[in-house]
Amino acid sequence: MAEPAELVALPAPIDTLLTAAVARRFYLENRSKVEIAEEFGISRFKVARLLDAAVAHDIVRIDITVPAEIDVPLGRALAERFGLRHGIVVDLARSEGGTTAADGGRGGRWLGTAAARLLSDIAEEGDVIGLDGSLAADALSEAVTRLPPCDVVQLTGVHGRDLAHDSAIAAVRRTAEAGGGRAFPLHTPFLLPDAATAAVLRSQPGTAETLDRFGLLTKAVVGVCAWDAPGSPVYDALIEREREALRAAGARAAVAGRVLDAAGRVLPTTLDARTIAVGADRLRNVPERIGVTDVGRGTGAVRAALRSGLLTAVVTDATTARRLLRHDDPGDPTPTAAPAPPRTERGHR
Repeated sequence: MAEPAELVALPAPIDTLLTAAVARRFYLENRSKVEIAEEFGISRFKVARLLDAAVAHDIVRIDITVPAEIDVPLGRALAERFGLRHGIVVDLARSEGGTTAADGGRGGRWLGTAAARLLSDIAEEGDVIGLDGSLAADALSEAVTRLPPCDVVQLTGVHGRDLAHDSAIAAVRRTAEAGGGRAFPLHTPFLLPDAATAAVLRSQPGTAETLDRFGLLTKAVVGVCAWDAPGSPVYDALIEREREALRAAGARAAVAGRVLDAAGRVLPTTLDARTIAVGADRLRNVPERIGVTDVGRGTGAVRAALRSGLLTAVVTDATTARRLLRHDDPGDPTPTAAPAPPRTERGHR
């Protein structure tokens, strides 16, 4: 029978010592309340009150060292607004020592960690998972610790010069190892000098083996960023005349090497025939498509990706999520609309 409610008198010496002893056993020794109650000859209800008193009177101090957390209601609102299966929002505003989790690029790592958790939750044995060569996919690969047995396929060619040890290839291998599955990397550049060279590389046995698995994909993880963001491989590969043409066409976002306008339409570029990457039509056919955004910028790019029909899930930060819901991005006057219907894209796997 429960004891009547009582206040634990502190800082009376005996109660302070008893409270500290109970707290030590519970928080440091992982003892249950029942075990502690039996040891000290008190009820488990009094143990619970002593633990509450330990926190209230600063005997126990609880610090959460991870400067980020999942905002479930905001994620649910985002999913409902844009018709997504999953909306994961990470609140990066928790500060420590005057800094936030978004400082110094750490925010992208937390988004990658959240994406890894989502992928682990929805992955099933026998899945074929695609990863593009984005920083988001790299962050996910470093955070994922468990997956059921499944194959992992690289969706875009290598952006750097080291075709053997590029971070995109390492990400595919790390993710495959998390589930004991097979890795299918692309040891080819993302961008080739001309269409003929790209066609030859696509026909090479190792490359063709990976490209053929695009049709077997069941889940994919891709980065979402502004098409002209610093370090964008698409933007960097274009000459200024081509950039101006895309600006005039309303380019807003880059997803897996494809450029989207504000309405989510895939814009043709002179690079399309020279790149080795999953096509937009092929990506839309993947049952689960997770987009991981940049932190706190490029809201218009994220909105464009959400309208494109390329994503069924998004992982983003709270600032971006709130802007998407309020539609307060001054650089994107286009009203929120339903995702654009699939469009035919030719010539790409």
